[in-house]
Amino acid sequence: MSTVESPPTREADAQGDGRQFAPVQMTPMFSAPSLGLERLWWGLAVVVLLAFAFGLRIWGVDHGLPYAYNADENAHFVTRAIGIFGHSWDPNYYVNPPAYTYLAHMLLGISIGGRQSVASEFAADPTQIWILARVLAAVLGTLAVWLTYLAGVRLVDRRVGLLAAGIFTVSFLPVFYSKLALNDVPTLAPLCLALWGIAGVLRFGRKRDYVIAGIGLGLACATKYTGGIVLVALIAATVVQFTARGGKAGASRGLAIAGGMALVAFLAANPYAVLNFPAFLEGLIHQSDASGDTAGKLGLTQNNGYAYYLWSFGWGLGWVPLIFAVGGAVRLWFDERRLVWVLVPAVVLFVLFMGSQSRYFGRWLMPVFPIVCILAAYAAFELADWGERFKPALKPTLVVAVVVAVCAQGFVYSLHSGLVLSREDTRNLARDWMVANVPVGTKIVVEPVVPDLWAQDIGNPSPLTSNGNRWIKFPTSRSEIDPDTGEKLPFGESKIVNIEDFEKVLTPDLVSQYEEQGYCFVVVGSTQRGRAEAEPDKVPRALEYYRELERRSEVAYRASPYAKGKGPVKFNFDWTFDYYPLAYNRPGPEMTVYRLLGGQCAPSPLGTG
Repeated sequence: MSTVESPPTREADAQGDGRQFAPVQMTPMFSAPSLGLERLWWGLAVVVLLAFAFGLRIWGVDHGLPYAYNADENAHFVTRAIGIFGHSWDPNYYVNPPAYTYLAHMLLGISIGGRQSVASEFAADPTQIWILARVLAAVLGTLAVWLTYLAGVRLVDRRVGLLAAGIFTVSFLPVFYSKLALNDVPTLAPLCLALWGIAGVLRFGRKRDYVIAGIGLGLACATKYTGGIVLVALIAATVVQFTARGGKAGASRGLAIAGGMALVAFLAANPYAVLNFPAFLEGLIHQSDASGDTAGKLGLTQNNGYAYYLWSFGWGLGWVPLIFAVGGAVRLWFDERRLVWVLVPAVVLFVLFMGSQSRYFGRWLMPVFPIVCILAAYAAFELADWGERFKPALKPTLVVAVVVAVCAQGFVYSLHSGLVLSREDTRNLARDWMVANVPVGTKIVVEPVVPDLWAQDIGNPSPLTSNGNRWIKFPTSRSEIDPDTGEKLPFGESKIVNIEDFEKVLTPDLVSQYEEQGYCFVVVGSTQRGRAEAEPDKVPRALEYYRELERRSEVAYRASPYAKGKGPVKFNFDWTFDYYPLAYNRPGPEMTVYRLLGGQCAPSPLGTG
């Protein structure tokens, strides 16, 4: 695994053959009696690292199941992968490109069977299907770690490659999102493949390097559109080759090859971008509009995307790696400036673009994490080598110190993530209490913090309700209030209310309506209430609703995600859903079941409800 080609030498470059030379090679981490033994040790180190990376990424992979509580996970990829069994390979959905959906579809077909088998499995108990899709993401995330190592080796040396892969292994965001069936982590595998190819373009300029870079670029774009950021690095590496003596013709030809391969790979993984071009274009426009829409994202209080992403680097990757990456870029400016031009502009331009949008999420930063990890690893060993000049005997200690410094934060929080996700979700705990204490057919109100199936015994629908649900749910998905204006609609009219708008249609009058119609149990989740508390000026009636609900009810049950004596965590569209703060002890929002006490919900004289 660790075998790599040696870059051309400075002497070769001096001969005017257009090839590029490598930077000054760093001192090996350790000496080995033979090249073969040294390669064996490096290979063993990489295998151990990849095993650890995979273990981190599948620890707690079954969290929340059989319910997929992440709204994006529940709506986008796995359900589309299942849908393909019932029609052509056209996903009929282009807000996200379909490469990961196709992989999930093929995996389900191989593991479970055809349309009938998958449909039956999903209806009876979808746990296995969700686990398969999540493990697929974890495998691709682990592959990205290995490719980051290869890219780091080719750009600098084995030490930097291994440490860059190590930083990437423990970085919180890649670890957490490997446990969800989303396309964020799967995008990193082809993106890192492209980065490896780009490293080859810079060092060798061979046709095969352009081919690898192009294939990686095309597949990355076919998995998540923002994966195309590696195009910036590819162009920069090609420019380096173009400016080298005798390299102009080869670089021009190579870029054409990379572009052609990128197009072929993109269409192979997303063929209906051409076959159903109108739908593809509509999906792109919708994605762009959603990224720029703040009006519908109640609770998104950040007003500076650049500051937000700087902050997100600090916890999603780590503050020390971020600082080291900046130092690595500065040091490379003096050591090998062309490497700066290949790596740094891609990161800067990506942050500038993403920060200019109106919505910000930490996971959207991940496409540039491999580059930042390589820069950080370079700075770490430069620092260790600098310290060695003063105290040679301390070299091993210095190496250990810088490795711990750049990996410690991610290591701690990724382990914490595994612990949290390995415990029962608060929404499952609340449901268990409801099953034990609220009879079948009871009228309840449930905020949209759970999927619709939460109200049903999966695989065993109730014959006592028209839709098979265990309880009769208040229709929170429709309202007589217009969520866009806050005004009451004409009599008899109503509007569909999505998750984003739920807090906008809450009023204290609803509590009386619940009591009059016999909806006596009200299930509240902090991921909804927190939106209102984050921006109280926008939805003052929602806060009045919660106060009225508390005044006219008693708490029947409460499940907290926090460790004893810790929390709550202030609402945030990252930390509230990825449980990064150490205050979390288990996944999920704070779930509270209120028992109303008036109207039809008033206890009978005999003491029964």
